[in-house]
Amino acid sequence: MGKFFICIAALAGVIVSGLNPAAAAEFYLRLGHGAAPDNPRHIVAKEFAAAVKDRTSGRVDIEIHHSESLGSDSQMAESLMLGKLDLAINSQGPIAAYIENLNVIGLPFLFSSPEHAYTVLDGDIGAELARPLERKNMKILAYWDNGFRHITNNRQPIETSEDMRDLRIRVPEDALTLAIFKALGAEPTPLAFSKLHEALGEDLFDGQENPLTNIYFSKLYEVQKYLSLSNHKYECCPVVMSLRTWRMLPNDVREIIMDCAREFAGRHRSMVNGMNAELMDKLVEAGMRMNEVDTDEMRRRCASVYADFEKVFGKELVSRIAVLAR
Repeated sequence: MGKFFICIAALAGVIVSGLNPAAAAEFYLRLGHGAAPDNPRHIVAKEFAAAVKDRTSGRVDIEIHHSESLGSDSQMAESLMLGKLDLAINSQGPIAAYIENLNVIGLPFLFSSPEHAYTVLDGDIGAELARPLERKNMKILAYWDNGFRHITNNRQPIETSEDMRDLRIRVPEDALTLAIFKALGAEPTPLAFSKLHEALGEDLFDGQENPLTNIYFSKLYEVQKYLSLSNHKYECCPVVMSLRTWRMLPNDVREIIMDCAREFAGRHRSMVNGMNAELMDKLVEAGMRMNEVDTDEMRRRCASVYADFEKVFGKELVSRIAVLAR
């Protein structure tokens, strides 16, 4: 009878945030992301989870699932909204599907440097962009780094938009990236990142676009020949928690998780930026042909993207971001 009562009591304590009666932790949380296990995103995610566990004296145990094993970024965002997933280090585009103004971060050639992007995201603008997501049952804890993105393909070096004409290119599941590559003359199609390597290997696409970390650690060099350093857009990786989970946590645990998410944003950014030069060398060693891009010409071709998306979030927001570059 006693054992039966203990089991029933333990099961009664299970909450959506994942309290596991078989574990020592008081709160058992699942975190999903789409990167490979040797990608900096996964490495720093493990450090983040360890820090949370240590600073909560073992009360919180975060189990990390990499490589879209819990679904695509879009599917994980939906799971967060429904309270079926606790945390995700998501891509910017799928989160922007719930709060359109976040798309402003992905405008083509908007940021002059990584530091410019971090100033925007860590300040008032970043807080303003995050706030409306709570109406969708999600809470942004911090902005990690998905870096500046580049174009790879198997047809030819990309130097101007003319080289993009009719290029079949995979893009993430977000409207802004679709608009950018349509403006550049390509034929973009969304596809989940976990399916990208196989799709490129089967010649379903000519090319794709991603930061160097994703290109290297997901071994896209095995199925792509040309790497064009376009820096055509910056993307963040929002660390997002289900608001349902957030509300079930005590205030002291919330504070620790929030502080760690922000602290390890700095660690992740430093790691990503610190290895970019090394990754370029490794990609060339792996057989890719690398070239620079006429970014001024591409920026002019993308003027229509600004015109279309400023209707959504307004010119003032873009101007506020531009000012912070100085």
